[in-house]
Amino acid sequence: MLELSILGFLAEEPLHGYELKERIKALSGHVRPVSDGALYPAISRLVTAGKLDQHTEEGASAAPRRVLSLTDEGREDLLERLRHPKQTEITDQVRFNTLLAFLRHLPDRREQAAVLRRRLDFLDAPTSFFYEDGSPVRAEQADDLFRQGMLRVARATGKAEREWLTEAIALLGQDS
Repeated sequence: MLELSILGFLAEEPLHGYELKERIKALSGHVRPVSDGALYPAISRLVTAGKLDQHTEEGASAAPRRVLSLTDEGREDLLERLRHPKQTEITDQVRFNTLLAFLRHLPDRREQAAVLRRRLDFLDAPTSFFYEDGSPVRAEQADDLFRQGMLRVARATGKAEREWLTEAIALLGQDS
């Protein structure tokens, strides 16, 4: 997801490493913070692969800064990642939010809707944090106040997300 975030933010505008790190941190840092030890090697891999370009600019009051921008190959990689997200990018809430943050870069509304449909299908499948005899435990069945809370919040969040996904898919289906 780090590479998707790098490609996604650089699709919007060239940035230097610190700006990029701050944007990634704002997107998911409270849940999955990004360290310099993860960010800069990922940037180097993308530069080496020809997906990012870098050049040096004078800093305002500091040393020169390395500015990163997306290459055509990087843009194609971003679009491919958006068209065909991995299953964990659909099922994991934080990863899916990262995907959503950049889905607008995918120019085909039908492809955008297809990604949202995958998430909706996932949410429509019966599931729980807890199981008894192989069946999902519902909030009303939980024997513990805290587990009931987890399950009720998840149900409310899931309901709201399913409603939004249904609306968004319908909107994307218009004019296509």
